[in-house]
Parts: sequence; structure tokens; C-alpha cells
Amino acid sequence: MKRHLNCSVSSSEIWSSHLVLALGIPQLIINIISVIFNCAVIIIILSTKDLHKPIFILFCNLAFSDLLTSSSGFWIAMLFITNPESTIFGSKDILIAYAFYTVSILSTIYNLVSIGIERYLAVAGSLKLRYRVSRNQTLAAALINWALAFFLGCMPLVGWNCLHNQENLSALYSPFCVDYLIFITIPNCVVAFLLPLFTYLRIIVILRKQKFTLGACGQVNGTYKSAEVQVARTSIFIWLLALVSYAPFFAGVVFDAAHSLCPADLYPSVYVFRNCTAMLITMNSLGNPIVYTLQVKTLGNKLKFLKCPTNNRIHVHAMGNF
Repeated sequence: MKRHLNCSVSSSEIWSSHLVLALGIPQLIINIISVIFNCAVIIIILSTKDLHKPIFILFCNLAFSDLLTSSSGFWIAMLFITNPESTIFGSKDILIAYAFYTVSILSTIYNLVSIGIERYLAVAGSLKLRYRVSRNQTLAAALINWALAFFLGCMPLVGWNCLHNQENLSALYSPFCVDYLIFITIPNCVVAFLLPLFTYLRIIVILRKQKFTLGACGQVNGTYKSAEVQVARTSIFIWLLALVSYAPFFAGVVFDAAHSLCPADLYPSVYVFRNCTAMLITMNSLGNPIVYTLQVKTLGNKLKFLKCPTNNRIHVHAMGNF
């Protein structure tokens, strides 16, 4: 894709102070709250020996990803408040911040997919033991997720950026290049939306088959039915949270790629939309510890009451983890 934005905007007042504060302060607040929530999840999991199991390792890794998302989002919000034009015309500082933000978002997506796959294997493992995931396999998956996220997210820092040229420059996310945004966004949005949807649908199908099998033997009970409903409800929340959080950003990238417009043509409505998409992504980082971790009853109680670990071991069953 080749395009060149021939824009001559030299105004130093393209952003009004009231609009900057109206957008920037809520971003800061949401990021701070997200940092607190994810730090709480990380501390509880690391300090509780009973929670050092594969699924909780993935929860902890997801919390680290969300913590980096919130921290880099806070960084971007501060750059926006102190120098809002850097988020339009680009700068070295905003390039670095965007790169870390990209790494954190990619890591979050890959961890969400890993959790869905682990849950599917855990449910399948109730039928076939060979599907069970070990702690070492989970740690290896977490490391691979981070390595892939850093490799893809740091590409702009090693040359794939439009900081010093206008060719292929993104109008919304300068100094990123439009072709880089397309390369990163489209395949990862497909991964974020389709794979979790597939894995959780498969989980529901397996649970329903197990329920019918037990029902034929007269063994199905209220607890099993409740577990099935909880799995279905949580799966829907997971998919909808990802859809609501990332779909607007995806739409913004598609709009950016399809229209060669100057900042003056986009300001203020499109840039307000851009900042709102960042808040939605942070809301995903805030929602993940609630939907994934606090839905786990035992860990939810620990976060709620901040109790010390007891001697009772926590048995993570395929159905009980949702």
C-alpha cells in the first residue's frame, strides 16, 4: 500500500485544553484502576501456593499482560495530556509508547487464546487424561506468547515506522505505518474473536454431551447443571468483552487504511473516537481479572477478603474453574 499525505498543518492549537482534559483524565483514571486490579491478581496468585497450577499460571500471565497494557496506556495518556499534538503528528516518545502498548495488547490476545485452549483441554481431559496440560507446558506457552508479542510489537522500533517520512503514514496512529497496522491488526483480531469463540463453544458442547450421558444413567444433578450454565455465561462474557473492546479499534484501523485524510479533516470527531477506543482496550484489561479470575470462586474469595492461604488445597476442576 502506497500513499502520501500532503498535509500542511502547522497550528500549535489543534487540540483545545478542555477537550484534552476531558479525554485524558478518564483515560488516566481507568488505567490506574486497571493497574490496581491486575496487581492484586498477580500478588494473590504468586503468594498463594495453592494457586500455582496451570490455569492460574495463565491467569497470572494474563494479569501481567493487562498490567503492561494499563501502564503503557497510562504513559500514552500522559503524553496526550502534556503534548497532544504528538499523538497526531508523531514523535519518538509516542512511537516507543505505542510499541509497548502493541506488545501488551498482543500478549493479552495470545494469553486469552491460551486460556481458552487450556480450558478446552481440561474439559477434554476429563474424558481422556492424555489431554491434560502440565505446569511446564503452561510456562512454555506463556514464554512463547511473550516472545511472539515482543517480536511483532517491537518491529516499529527497529525500522518499520514512518517517523521520518510521510509515505504510508497512519493518520490516526502516527508515526506507525498503515501497512504495519494492517499486518498486526487483521490476523490478530481474527485470532482474538474466532479462536476463543470456537474453544468455548466446544467446551459447552462437551459439557452438554456429558450431561446427557450422565442423565441417561440417572446421575445428573443440580450442581452439574449449574456448572454448565456458569460455563456458558462466562464464555459469552469472554467473547463479548473481546468484541466490544477490540472491534472499534479494528474499525479505526480499517478506516485509516481506506481514507488518505489529513489531521484537519479528521479533527476532532475521529480523534475523539480514537481515544475512546484506547479506553475500551483498557476496559478489557480491567474486565479480564473480573471475568476470568473473580469468576473462580476460591480466588474471588481471596481477592475479596484478602485472607492468607489456608492448608486446604484448591482443586481446579474443568467445570469449577468458570
